[in-house]
Amino acid sequence: MKRANLQELTSGVLDVLVVGGGIVGCGIARDAALRGLRVGLIEREDFGGGTTSRSTRLIHGGLRYLELLDFALVRQDMREREILLRIAPHLVKPLPFLVPMYGWPAWKRDRLRIGMVLYDMLSYDKSLPRHSFLTREAALAEEPELNPRGLQGAARYFDCQVELPERLTLANAIDAAEHGALLRNYTDVVRFIREGGRVVGAEVRDIATDRQVNVRASVVVNATGPWLDRSLAEAGETETAPLLRTTKGVHLVMPKTSTNAILSIAASDGRVFFVVPWFGYSLVGTTDTDFADDPGNAHAELSDVEYLLREAAVIFPSLRGAPVYYGMAGVRALVRKEGVREGAVSRKHAIRDHGKLGGPDGLISVLGGKITAYRGIAEEATDAVMTRLGRHSARHTAFSPLPGGDGSPDEVLKTLKPRAQSMGLSDRQVDHLIELYGSRAREVLVLAERRPNLATPFCEHGPTIKAQACYAALNEGAETLADVMLRRAPIGLESCLGLDCVEAVADVVGQTLRWDDDRRRKEAEAYRQLVAERYSAPLAEHAAASA
Repeated sequence: MKRANLQELTSGVLDVLVVGGGIVGCGIARDAALRGLRVGLIEREDFGGGTTSRSTRLIHGGLRYLELLDFALVRQDMREREILLRIAPHLVKPLPFLVPMYGWPAWKRDRLRIGMVLYDMLSYDKSLPRHSFLTREAALAEEPELNPRGLQGAARYFDCQVELPERLTLANAIDAAEHGALLRNYTDVVRFIREGGRVVGAEVRDIATDRQVNVRASVVVNATGPWLDRSLAEAGETETAPLLRTTKGVHLVMPKTSTNAILSIAASDGRVFFVVPWFGYSLVGTTDTDFADDPGNAHAELSDVEYLLREAAVIFPSLRGAPVYYGMAGVRALVRKEGVREGAVSRKHAIRDHGKLGGPDGLISVLGGKITAYRGIAEEATDAVMTRLGRHSARHTAFSPLPGGDGSPDEVLKTLKPRAQSMGLSDRQVDHLIELYGSRAREVLVLAERRPNLATPFCEHGPTIKAQACYAALNEGAETLADVMLRRAPIGLESCLGLDCVEAVADVVGQTLRWDDDRRRKEAEAYRQLVAERYSAPLAEHAAASA
């Protein structure tokens, strides 16, 4: 994927300029490009580097939304779940869930049974197994580390997981670029350009050089997620009231405890929380608290860590005193609704055409939404763009595989495994390559064949090989070391956060991108600082408090 230069973005008038390169923004760019539009996208940081990369990493209908009687949302998400299984089988995988029951009265168990039936009915076209109920003994056989005290049994159902939504975002960005979209990260909006009450583009700034240019477009789509209200204000668009309610969600990365995802209810406040097998670890979360600060400043605070550890230990006593490797905090963008608690705010999205609501023509904003629904949201936003342009085109994204998704992982494995094994790669490394790249894993293997030293891993904690960092720099638009380590070749998501091998990664990426020694040192230091600010610092505070 080639990063667009500023000259390309300013050459002529775009049909649509997308502001924001999270999963929704990249999904819109892909949808619009596949419909033949001239598309530009700018992102202030890196693609998928905001809320997208700090989620619970599930593709699910949301069993708990049945309690809110949000049947339409659940049905929409079930439909999108099936689409993603079809177009990205390497990234989106089925995942079994257990709902353990502890001392539940009969009426509560009956309510869960009804909920399970409704969940199956709303996913009548699904490819996943139907729900079932396990006895106490069967539940403990499935998950021996569950707390046996008071356990009555468990409900089992299936949803899906996207272990690396960063890669799902990147796949959309790559496909958009391969269909002609002009994508540029590390570029922000200074202001929207207005002529006669109409938005006709944006003045954008290259963050590295501070160079500013005007990008003109027939329609501008604001897909900045939890930054939406701020981005509108910064760009000169003021609303009578905030459009969003933003809440913080924190997750902890801990030793792997279960093979099934566990959905439970917090004993202290009745919130839903998960313990999910993820990337060889357990992902424990999430919190749901109002957050009014800049979303970029969100981090796991001591109170968040203590809350999650306390509640998780009720279900898994083995997690009491277990190490917390790091934490992740993201900010949800929810369509604003007053008078309800955080967890009860709907996850439904909204598409706001400002011109139809008394604002400037030519500006469309995307409010709210879940990762699960990103493709459908992008399709709806692109429909609104097409309406504004007075154009018509068939929709493609529900049927066109994402890059690497043109074959089942099993088929790809049969083709590539002998080749990879001949290079000395382990089964774990081969599986890792296919799970990240699908059929495009062969392109990574080509690099390793040409330079055998690239077939070796960076770190003892994970399966990532050096060729992946090289591939990220050559083919996936990585601009910084953090882009490689956190969002493309996920070395930085291991328990060590990649700190054990940051210089080695900087050397591989530096050789590929021709960084001098000074640039390599600066990139390594910037990565360490980023990790300290966003992942590890609050947990160090927790460790000190617990000592």
